[in-house]
Amino acid sequence: MSEIIGSPSKYGLDNHSLSNSGTVYWGLRAPALVELISQRGEGQLSEYGAVVVETGDHTGRAPNDKFIVREGASSDQIWWGEVNREFEPAAFELLHSQVLDYLNERELFVQDAAAGASERYRAPIRVVSENAWHALFARNLFLRLPEAEAASQIPKYTILHAPNFKADPEIHGTNSEVFIVVNFERGIILIGGSRYAGEIKKSIFTVMNYELPLQGVLSMHCSANQSESGEVALFFGLSGTGKTTLSSDPARDLIGDDEHGWSDEGVFNFEGGCYAKTIRLSPEYEPIIWNATEKFGTVLENVIMDHVSREIDFDDGKLTQNTRAAYPLEAVEKRVPSGMGGHPNNVFFLTADAFGVLPPISRLSPDQAMYYFLSGYTSKLAGTEKGLGDEPQATFSACFGEPFLPLHPSKYAELLGERIAKHKSAVWLVNTGWTGGTFGVGERINLPFTRAMVTSALDGSLAEVPTRTDEIFGIEVPVRCSGVPDEVLDPQATWADKEAYVTQAKSLAASFGENFAKYEEYVTGSVVAAGPAK
Repeated sequence: MSEIIGSPSKYGLDNHSLSNSGTVYWGLRAPALVELISQRGEGQLSEYGAVVVETGDHTGRAPNDKFIVREGASSDQIWWGEVNREFEPAAFELLHSQVLDYLNERELFVQDAAAGASERYRAPIRVVSENAWHALFARNLFLRLPEAEAASQIPKYTILHAPNFKADPEIHGTNSEVFIVVNFERGIILIGGSRYAGEIKKSIFTVMNYELPLQGVLSMHCSANQSESGEVALFFGLSGTGKTTLSSDPARDLIGDDEHGWSDEGVFNFEGGCYAKTIRLSPEYEPIIWNATEKFGTVLENVIMDHVSREIDFDDGKLTQNTRAAYPLEAVEKRVPSGMGGHPNNVFFLTADAFGVLPPISRLSPDQAMYYFLSGYTSKLAGTEKGLGDEPQATFSACFGEPFLPLHPSKYAELLGERIAKHKSAVWLVNTGWTGGTFGVGERINLPFTRAMVTSALDGSLAEVPTRTDEIFGIEVPVRCSGVPDEVLDPQATWADKEAYVTQAKSLAASFGENFAKYEEYVTGSVVAAGPAK
């Protein structure tokens, strides 16, 4: 019989076929978890009380190791292919049983939590891990429940997290020793072979991206904030494009930094915390995130620390460029406690254009919004995924979150189009990438300039400024913006070689067209025509 320390649920581990004979730490809060992390040698405390941990070989997501079990009603809904690799039920049974055997021989850490600030669309979840620091990560990131509610909750999805269990591809049918296997029919998620905590977070995001659109709710890979008067803004974008940075605005209240739903009532956060990139973090440019890294119980992942002084060096990326901070929303002073807001007034599509040819900001028509949403153009930055080198890679990621979409992208685009039209949301394309040339030649667009452009869009002043139509991309580009030099607004003006700019821009435009061909049958002709010139 196992010893239970903490606040156990009435819905016991036996419901998951776990019969652990060791200690189970259930529902522990940050102070107790931090003590255990230190005692177990899982991490160390920084000078301010953040927990510093390392993930070993795997410092980013492993998209090629993610699978969905093909069985039951969900099999007819899934967008099968490279994004959603199928996993046979028999293979799942074998892997599941061996993960259970593995976990039954270890001390366990259990957190009962939830995803979805809207009670109507909330998903009860449970995380069972062999590591205390992963339990703290889950507690920081997901919605924390009152003790009585946690004790009576029956999880709809349970993560069995065994980071030190390595799969054998020949036996288990995986791609490598790493596995993230989602079984929608049984509400089970198996994660192993990697200590990278982002796999926990994104597996639940995948679940919400499956559940909500089937209920008519748009699930979104975006951050959200609101003004004092309640005007909401959304920021779509993949890792490294600025979602967390731009939504962490001292002048606005944060709703959430990464995952949201948009229902008939408005937007709502899926999470109870933030998972911010910290490489080269600046207290001047990103004070809200900086302050959160100095809070007790924040998890600093793969961040470099002096083990004597316990000082943090955010500029050191020797372990990975994908250094992270995981902290509860309570670490953000200006936040929306409910995690909910109204319908968005402004929607921003963020892209880190490594080719340096997209304008830093432009206004999109409704058809262009659909086109660029389905395209999801950005550049994958070093370290955010296993297998990426030091050079960014241009990519098209549907809906700015393709790796996490169980359904066909057209489903999400259809819902977005309906909501933008109904609520008359302004849509902006913002390039937070390069200017003055391609990556390696030009430089990253100055963050204060980006903030100034976003602020002008939010206060309505940018909508009143004359625009020019970009000859290649067809988007409307403001000719001036308060706080931004005029030449910065015109990417060609920042290039020394103007002809090289045109050549590069036309090349990217052609790539847009080639990528969008697979979506043409799902959209109207006006949306197809809204793309760059062919």
